[in-house]
Amino acid sequence: MALRCLLQSSTTSSYLSKICTFRMHGTKAAASVVEEHVSQLLRSEREDEEYADVDWDNLGFSLVPTDYMFATRSCREGNFEQGCLSRYGKMELNPAAGILNYGQGLIEGMKAYRGEDGRVLMFRPELNAMRMKNGAERMCMHSPSVQQFMEGVKQTVLANRRWVPPPGKGSLYLRPLLFGSGASLGVSAASEYTFLVFGSPVQNYFKEGTAALNLYVEEVIPRAYLGGTGAVKSISNYGPVLDVMRRAKARGFSDVLYLDAETKKNIEEVSAANIFLVKGNTIVTPATNGTILRGITRESVIEIALDLGYKVEERVVPVEELKEAEEVFCTGTAAGIASVGSITFKNTRTEYKVGDGLVTQQLRSILVGIQTGSIQDTKEWVLEID
Repeated sequence: MALRCLLQSSTTSSYLSKICTFRMHGTKAAASVVEEHVSQLLRSEREDEEYADVDWDNLGFSLVPTDYMFATRSCREGNFEQGCLSRYGKMELNPAAGILNYGQGLIEGMKAYRGEDGRVLMFRPELNAMRMKNGAERMCMHSPSVQQFMEGVKQTVLANRRWVPPPGKGSLYLRPLLFGSGASLGVSAASEYTFLVFGSPVQNYFKEGTAALNLYVEEVIPRAYLGGTGAVKSISNYGPVLDVMRRAKARGFSDVLYLDAETKKNIEEVSAANIFLVKGNTIVTPATNGTILRGITRESVIEIALDLGYKVEERVVPVEELKEAEEVFCTGTAAGIASVGSITFKNTRTEYKVGDGLVTQQLRSILVGIQTGSIQDTKEWVLEID
């Protein structure tokens, strides 16, 4: 059903609670009746919708709790029950849960944008759903179907619609989570999994805002290993590099660029973003070989670049090649397309072109235009949430 947020309506919260109760106890007919009534209530107040009380001009990239979150869980057979919305808040978890003991967890990152015409849009969400399924297979986890994933995300956006920033002020960042919630003492896959979606309004991921980034090449600690989980969005990919990031930021760098674990001679990716080098009419990016995440923004930028007539090379990129680039940029859902002003390797700083009229800005303008509906979406990448 189409759910829209009624601000802080206690009536709507009460009905949502009843829907969850009915669903959890198998009374689907009763849940259906209540859902239809809530739909009518929500539709009737659509025209009176307001924004949440947020300082939209000073959003960063930190948690701003919204009204609702979505959750569903699987049974031992692997099927997920029909999910439901509840007020955003804490949840109970068994101390022996698979996520706590054996790291069975995946995350996704998505954004909902408000266009100038008021429409709320999402960018290629089905790819996030498919990526989570692939990650679940790698991590020996149950996974919601693409349809179930999409329904959970849609309900979360609609219920928190007032938290989608005004046009040009940011986006509603969605964080789908899949984790082992079933208990297991011995080393084994969990028997039950929870799929949860929450959101937070955000602006720029990096503290520099739209200013160019300064990256540091880490020579000792790699981000991922061949045969590991670098190609999926496992929660276990991020904890091991937090100390490297902390030390780099303490020295004034924006983020860290990692080398391959095997030879430590080739660049791979930044902590939470893919990387591209621009050399004339050629755009180069490391190939996704099992240690690098196949980013959705990455894939989209490659397609846009090819449409514009650029030559795109996906291959091994030696770290020494950084000296040959004219421009460098990072891509990711959180980061968007972020210009890199400099990269420091072995105490040598290489600087790059930044500003208007460059390849990076051209690609960014087109991508943002498609995402926000200001440029015609000829590729059917954008989904309207209504």
